[in-house]
Amino acid sequence: MSEVWAAGAAYEAFMGRWARRAASVFVPGLGVPAGGRWLDVGCGTGALTAAVLALADPREVTGIDPSAGFLAHARAQVADPRVTFCTGDAGALPYPGAWFDAVAGGLVLNFLPDPARAAAELARVAAPGGVVAAYVWDYAEGMAMLRHFWDAAAMLDPAAVALDEGVRFPLCRPEPLRELWEGAGLIGVRTEPIVVPMEFTGFDDFWTPFLGGQGPAPGYVASLPGEHRAALRDLLRERLPAGPIALTARAWAVRGRQER
Repeated sequence: MSEVWAAGAAYEAFMGRWARRAASVFVPGLGVPAGGRWLDVGCGTGALTAAVLALADPREVTGIDPSAGFLAHARAQVADPRVTFCTGDAGALPYPGAWFDAVAGGLVLNFLPDPARAAAELARVAAPGGVVAAYVWDYAEGMAMLRHFWDAAAMLDPAAVALDEGVRFPLCRPEPLRELWEGAGLIGVRTEPIVVPMEFTGFDDFWTPFLGGQGPAPGYVASLPGEHRAALRDLLRERLPAGPIALTARAWAVRGRQER
């Protein structure tokens, strides 16, 4: 099963709306003074960049991501002269060292082929005393929408267990995040939870975003034959409340500073 990261509107419907809620909690907690130069690594459709603009009063924000489709969506949604969006790789950032006052990544670390290399790059481009931070969903226990999905998928298809982000991404917990940041040479490293509500108007609002093909769970749905897909849909419908569905999503945030 391949994972697709290209269609910005489909990603927004599936995960972007919740990423924006997490970003609105994450950014103020970093305590970056107004007028700073920010780098948003793995900026995707622009959720974190938008939160920085709204809540941190930056001098400028640079967003970098490998997906041209996501960047096109971000440019269309975030129209501000302080923002520049660029195509690039978190493991080889095209910026000079000690350049940004704040370097941050939202929901990206666990999808990188070499998180340690990326963390070192984030630290490298941070100015002395600059903040380096990230947040990731707690896929194993705290991301209720995906927990419901993968538990149901595994009941119908035991092979789905190996695709579950809660199994695949052990980084999405406090201790591994702390170790990653400290391994990059950052100081004053702290981790903390971010919990946001997820409200769905009904089952269709919950299920339809899984049909968009963006990311692991929607990619799995896209790979299923029609009969199996319908069986998964029906099982989820049985297991979830009727009417409005109220869930929560927990992310883990990590932050540290570059030495002065």
